[in-house]
Formats: sequence, C-alpha cells, structure tokens
Amino acid sequence: MVAIVSLLDAVHSEKVIKIILELEREFGLKAVQATPYPHITWLTVNDGSLPELKNVLGQAAGLCCSIKAQAMSLGVFTGPNPVLYIPIIRSEAMNHFHSQLFQSVQGISQEIGAYYHTGLWMPHISLALGDTTPEVVAQALLYLNKYVFCWEIELDNLTLLTKSGDLFLKNGEYPLLNKQENNVFTITKVS
Repeated sequence: MVAIVSLLDAVHSEKVIKIILELEREFGLKAVQATPYPHITWLTVNDGSLPELKNVLGQAAGLCCSIKAQAMSLGVFTGPNPVLYIPIIRSEAMNHFHSQLFQSVQGISQEIGAYYHTGLWMPHISLALGDTTPEVVAQALLYLNKYVFCWEIELDNLTLLTKSGDLFLKNGEYPLLNKQENNVFTITKVS
C-alpha cells in the first residue's frame, strides 16, 4: 500500500507527536508511530506504478496552492481496533482538490482504498490505531479531553509514503507551489 498525504507543518506536527507520545506513555498505544510523520491522507493505493504516481503528484502540486485545513475536536472510527483521530472539516477547496486527485490517480490505479473514494473520504489526523481496544480508546478520550483541538493548518505539500519494513516512510515530497487564489485546476494523466 502507498499513501498520498500532506504532512503537517512543524508547529502542528510537534503538537500531534506530543499527544501520540502521551498516549504511548499512558495507555501503551504506539502502532500509529509506524508512520512517523503527522499527516492528513488524501488517498491510499494498493496498485499502480510508483513512477506514474510520482508524475501525477508532481503535476498536482504544480497546479495547486496550499490549502487551509480546519481541525476540530476528536473522533473515533469504531470497530474491534478503533481509530482515535482529530477530524478535519472538509472545505470546498479540499473537496475539489481531493476529487481532482482521485480522478487522476484512478486513471493509473484501480485499487484506491475504499474509504478514500470521493463520497466517503473523511480527512483526519490519526492519534491511535491498530493496537487499540474500545476500552482503551474510551479512556484515551477522557484523558485527551483536557486539550482543545481547534487548529487551522496550512497544507503545503503532497507526500508519497511507502512501506519500508515496519514503517511508512517518505518516497517523494512535492510542495504545493502555485499561488492561485481560487484553487481551480485540473489534473490530467501524465503519459
């Protein structure tokens, strides 16, 4: 699996890492650290050529300017191993960029992660996943209640993360450079 993400800026990365380390210390939750960079995931892909994906990301980055993301509160994706996360409010700019990126990547990959399809995508910052239980996540929610999660984050990059051993590491980073005010762009398949 490969993930197409935007890494958080230094200030918000530091805040998230602090919380993740607290959750490890207090509750033993550390599986989320398999991806050592706090981020928001745009898409996951289970097939496709890395060079083609890198071309699409390079093109997308050149066509889009940075996007402001609003983080708010805490959320849980339920299940036997719930995911504890900070939700990101979907803005018009984020929706448009995600839709264009999805269409472009779909042209070179038929196996985009189901939760990252346009109608289902819920942007978020993961705080705990994989080694969780409903009971531990309930305790972690109570513990994290002391924090206020009302952050404005500027997403200024696209980054490709690929699995390397037990970790997901950077395999290409593309700054969002274009300074368009309206975030209107179209990504086409790169041949």
